[in-house]
Amino acid sequence: MKKGAFFSLCIFAFFLGFGNVKVSTIFSDHMVLQRNKPIPVWGRADPNENVFVEFNRQSKSVKADSSGKWMVRLDPEKEGGPFKLMIRAGNKLTFHDVMVGEVWICSGQSNMEFMVKAVADAEKEIAEANYPQIRHFTVPKNISATPEDELTEGRWDVCSPETVGDFTAVGYFFAREIFKETKIPIGLINATWGGTVVETWTSKNTLERCDDFKEIMEAVATFNQDSLFEAKKRASEKHISQLTKLIESLQGSVSNFMDVDQWMKTDYDDSKWPKMELPGQWEKQVKELKDLDGSVWFRKDFTLGREEEGKPAKIHLAMIDDNDRTYINGVLVGSTFIWNKKRIYEVPEKVLIRGKNVVAIRVEDGGGGGGIYGNPADMKIIVDRKNISLAGEWSFKVDSVSKKIQGVEPNDFPCLLYNSMINPVIPYAMQGVIWYQGESNASRAFQYRTAFPMLIRDWRDHWATGDFPFYFVQLASYNDDNGNSKKGSAWAELREAQLMALSLSNTGMAVTTDIGDSADIHPRNKQDVGKRLAAVALKNVYGKNIVCSSPLFKSMEVKGNRIILSFYNTGGGLMAHDKYGYLKGFEIAGGDSIFHFAKAFIEGDEVIVFSESVNEPVAVRYGWADDASEGNLYNQDGYPASPFRTDQWKGITEEEKYTVGL
Repeated sequence: MKKGAFFSLCIFAFFLGFGNVKVSTIFSDHMVLQRNKPIPVWGRADPNENVFVEFNRQSKSVKADSSGKWMVRLDPEKEGGPFKLMIRAGNKLTFHDVMVGEVWICSGQSNMEFMVKAVADAEKEIAEANYPQIRHFTVPKNISATPEDELTEGRWDVCSPETVGDFTAVGYFFAREIFKETKIPIGLINATWGGTVVETWTSKNTLERCDDFKEIMEAVATFNQDSLFEAKKRASEKHISQLTKLIESLQGSVSNFMDVDQWMKTDYDDSKWPKMELPGQWEKQVKELKDLDGSVWFRKDFTLGREEEGKPAKIHLAMIDDNDRTYINGVLVGSTFIWNKKRIYEVPEKVLIRGKNVVAIRVEDGGGGGGIYGNPADMKIIVDRKNISLAGEWSFKVDSVSKKIQGVEPNDFPCLLYNSMINPVIPYAMQGVIWYQGESNASRAFQYRTAFPMLIRDWRDHWATGDFPFYFVQLASYNDDNGNSKKGSAWAELREAQLMALSLSNTGMAVTTDIGDSADIHPRNKQDVGKRLAAVALKNVYGKNIVCSSPLFKSMEVKGNRIILSFYNTGGGLMAHDKYGYLKGFEIAGGDSIFHFAKAFIEGDEVIVFSESVNEPVAVRYGWADDASEGNLYNQDGYPASPFRTDQWKGITEEEKYTVGL
């Protein structure tokens, strides 16, 4: 290289490295900035460098500190745009198409992460998504043992049929309702991770101050990212060894590689295989398969007559978590490599035979729950208009246990997602939070009474802008474990914990027990979820004169063999959502704590509950089950009553506590 060229290159590199102001990744073209509040803008520059920020006739300057960090707070702006945001130091950054409006954080686990492209009527919703003043930012998935200052990547997307499919569905339908009513630009910051517990979204300093979590925090205080991985590696190796021994005690071996290639064939002898009821995930049915990641074969036979022999057919297998290869009489009829899609496969001509036919399915699970799940009515084979149910007892055998050592996952330790996905967003100006989470905390529902309000206070403390709106979704109906008053219901106890969080100021809750899916933990009707959250915001934030809340239990009075219940949020009055006017979902108990199905009727703004089986009642429960969809008490404004109980008898989750498992 010539000396002159080398010198020019060095000068060029010098100017690139000097004075290059940077801004946090949360700022990009098409962003939405919060109206009517100071607007923090921050980033990095050279130590002690002067940074200038210009926005819509405002001009502010600040000197970076000794580490290069800087922040300015623009004066509050009214809604409008598009504007430009310019930041200057040794270089100049310009962001275009910036709107000022309302910013909402959308956070939680998979039901908030659930995308528009997977909802009911997704094709129609996507085609009609012409709302360019709705913008969406996806916080990238990441974990960290210590608080991060910056996101790894990210951009703001303008809502259109080309982009909306990847938006949070609940967030989008929430924003759409608000925009239709207010015409104010809406920005959504989507910070979600499926299957996560509330503790991973909470900061270290808050958990350390809480008696319930202080001991855990002391135990993990010395961990860094490398030691987290090493601890997880040791735990994974131990788990794989223990799991393999449990499976061998169940079925004799994990797999016999001499005959595994025969397991899909009709004449294979599976008489010694253990049995399992399907649909149903294996973790919930077979204790030896708890936390199994790997592959399991399932087999079931059915009988056909001469009239069905050789005819084409269609097999339905509900949902499979994660992947499957499905055989009939040794012939591969279909395979799918996604966990949340119903399996429906065409069976070619001449595959089916007279007499015994065998379905064999290899299910592979890479993490979380595994197996075949969903509605029993969705497990069937249809041959020439003959419907043969495949629900019921299946033979199964574990083919393999995953030997993959997993990296650190969000639930392995507290704070990991707060550190990496929330802290870098603070103090971006926003109006409030919508939250959909709790399924992964259901087994510790009693402790959620502490953990969930703690998270709300934690985020409010760190944003330091007062008690901003925090609206959340109460768990939808889902038959997680056939839980009810007799057996106990972790999901009912979790809903109760969510209900109790309403004692915090400026909170609101959308009840969704009527729009869940008893066979699917991810109900596809996210439109009504978004609408119900939006109604709370429209009333409490945007001043609309509407009823926005579900009836909530207020008090009870015993009169003879009847209990009289009164409610908050009756709106235009109570009603039974039933064409015959009968109330369902109520139970009543005497001093023996045994609940009986009860009769109930509405009298004014009260509900009268009684049963011939209980002469001296002391307690009532409503919707107290994993699947609470039977309950049909509403107000006249269309909102279902929240499940509740009047007793304080010990539940099934009271002794369950948070652990990190290492």
